[in-house]
Amino acid sequence: MKASRWLLLAGALALSGTVAGLWSTRAPAPATSKDAATRPASGATGPAPNRPRVVDMSPLLTARRVAALATTPEEQELARQAERLADHSVDLAFVDAMRRAVDEQPPPTPEVRELAARKSKARAAVEAGEQRVAQLTREAAAASPEDKEQRLDEVEVARAQLELDRDELGAASDALERAGGDPQARIKRLKEAYEAAQKEPRAAAAVASGGPPASLVGKLRAWSDQRAAIGQLAQAQREAREKAQLLGGWKQRLAAQLQPGAPPPAGGVAPPAAAIHRRLGVIAQRIQNQQDLADVYADWASLAEARARSVLHALLVGVLLALLVLAATFGASLLLDRALRRKEGDEFRRSTLRTVAKAAVQLAGVLVVLFMLLGVPAQATTILGLAGAGLTVAMKDFIVAFFGWFILMGRNGIRVGDWVEINGVGGEVAEIGLLRTVLLETGSWSDAGHPTGRRVSFVNSFAIERHFFNFSTSGQWMWDELRVLIPLGQDPYPIIDGVQKLARQETAANAKLAEQEWLKATTKYRVRTFSAEPGINVIPTSSGVEVDVRYITRAFERHDSRRRLYDAIIALMHGKRTSGEVVGAA
Repeated sequence: MKASRWLLLAGALALSGTVAGLWSTRAPAPATSKDAATRPASGATGPAPNRPRVVDMSPLLTARRVAALATTPEEQELARQAERLADHSVDLAFVDAMRRAVDEQPPPTPEVRELAARKSKARAAVEAGEQRVAQLTREAAAASPEDKEQRLDEVEVARAQLELDRDELGAASDALERAGGDPQARIKRLKEAYEAAQKEPRAAAAVASGGPPASLVGKLRAWSDQRAAIGQLAQAQREAREKAQLLGGWKQRLAAQLQPGAPPPAGGVAPPAAAIHRRLGVIAQRIQNQQDLADVYADWASLAEARARSVLHALLVGVLLALLVLAATFGASLLLDRALRRKEGDEFRRSTLRTVAKAAVQLAGVLVVLFMLLGVPAQATTILGLAGAGLTVAMKDFIVAFFGWFILMGRNGIRVGDWVEINGVGGEVAEIGLLRTVLLETGSWSDAGHPTGRRVSFVNSFAIERHFFNFSTSGQWMWDELRVLIPLGQDPYPIIDGVQKLARQETAANAKLAEQEWLKATTKYRVRTFSAEPGINVIPTSSGVEVDVRYITRAFERHDSRRRLYDAIIALMHGKRTSGEVVGAA
């Protein structure tokens, strides 16, 4: 099977696959959050028996992580909803942790009692120190100038003692918290850190500019990013549902403590029923909050799936267009090849023109596909200008030679077989390539019938930067000269008159035909018609009278014409032909 048939088969398969992909990625009705809510969360496990952390802030961290995925206004609105729900979930977790710390505080141990007494003593010392500093400050303000300095010193000493008491209170509080005697202190510290983090500014998410990118590579990257976003949103949805299930199991275990005869909790002290009811209400709010958060993530995932489907559809459309461009390029190359094969003219010229035309069409098709694949650069005009200038400088000779080929192939150019003179070298054109022209050198024009056997190559830039002479018309006419010496003592006038008549007689047919061809060649230039009549020039010398005859002849008949004229002139000079015969023949 030929390579072209394999290409056609591969192109047909690619087109079929692209059309099937376009059909499968058409926009369906998007799924709603209710449908997503009815589906079980993949990977969800049953409620863990372990108690959750003191304050679970993972919903807010997840919401902020997926907020960076929002690119459209709709997705950003869902991201804000998710962050508000997650923030509310963390607030409820703090409230629940605080109530649990108050209601489920275990009975104090001797170590806890000792640390609590130490903390109470330190707090009393701090309060007393604050009152003493305030009193001494008032006394220093009301003291006389003589006692004021002493009072100020007492204030400084009291403040130093107050700082020591505060350090002691902090150390006692930390020791009591580590011993488990003050669980509320840790929750308060976490709350302060959380509120401080909430006040920090965050960078706004980027908004998509509209549709998918223009290039195929950009569309593929956008589709890959959307698939990654869908995976993260699915993971966030699973985490929200798992947390709701975990809180549901925790709610069931807490509600079981309200049943008559229920065993006491692990700490051994059952909280009051009112405290349990308050905590059940908070847990119910947290469960609802997690379910709402899962619904938001489901809606967001639906938007992301629709966007991914749209980007994939646009990607397949771009692939289809690229395949169509390649198919059109292939078809145009075949049509040009067939059209130029049927064109009449020189085979070498047709072959060269066919190669150039096919290369130009294929290059244009490849450039279009590359622009579709990679996209047009942001500074395309500047890049193309700089690239064009650089290529022009670097490949100046090749570019000029290439355009010179078009001039040589034009109406007023040259053809294989023409006799031309290029840069002072004359010869017959043997080859006209895209970049070079080859001559078979024939020496000077006056001796053009004798080739030297050398091949001379010229870059085609001479057709633009320099000049060339084409001595070939349809008849390849040329002016030739011959010289006759009339010796001293012989009457020159009859011989001169006879030579002129002989030249006119021998070249009459060629002169008429040459004038007709020159008339056709010079009509469009509106110049005066050339005369092909032979000319004669008489020069007296010390040896006699020299007669130069200039006449028109064909290049390939030059030697025969000169031989006939020489024979006739010799016969005239030796009296073998009378002047009357010459006149009658003319």
